[in-house]
Amino acid sequence: MTRVLIADDQALLRGSFRVLVDSAPGLTVVGEASDGVEAVALTRREEPDVVLMDVRMPEMDGIEATRRICAETDVRVLMLTTFDLDEYVYAALRAGASGFLLKDTRPADLLSAIEIVASGDALLAPSVTRRLVAEFARLPSGPVTRLTGVTAREQEVLSLIARGLSNDEIAARLHLGIATVKTHIGRLLHKLAARDRAQLVIAAYESGLVRPTSPA
Repeated sequence: MTRVLIADDQALLRGSFRVLVDSAPGLTVVGEASDGVEAVALTRREEPDVVLMDVRMPEMDGIEATRRICAETDVRVLMLTTFDLDEYVYAALRAGASGFLLKDTRPADLLSAIEIVASGDALLAPSVTRRLVAEFARLPSGPVTRLTGVTAREQEVLSLIARGLSNDEIAARLHLGIATVKTHIGRLLHKLAARDRAQLVIAAYESGLVRPTSPA
């Protein structure tokens, strides 16, 4: 059973999400929070598998709450917002979120997203990847982070992850088996202390390995 915590400042939306999640096989709601402070406290107490986190909330916004939750626990965070803005995508993923969805997402897609994030993967759709890349292009260049210990082959895999390619596409591009690609990704997660695929994308851009203006 996947345990879900819902954090949103609107009681009606929290109730709607609870009904939706509780009606799905294998999912159960273990708590509701009306602001970021409460979300952090309930996460510590209930230890859910996934937190559905609103971006804009009183007391503490969802991005800061996500940052604290991801720093202190292994709980996965799926961000939900009505605002389709670049800075929210970047800030949410940089804080450690494993996914980013708009609140007008279809119910079936939301339930699928919860399962994907709970399984340890990242919900990084091509549209989100494009917005993330656009945000890196807009931001001034900062200090380059060294990819210490990352092999040349692993850098190839990392660069393709950052461009939004799936494991199957990476395998085809590099003429590797799927198992080999997964092994490289596992090593990258360990070497870069990344929680999931979303964090690998950020590492690729912050290291300078991939540039927003580079050809695909």
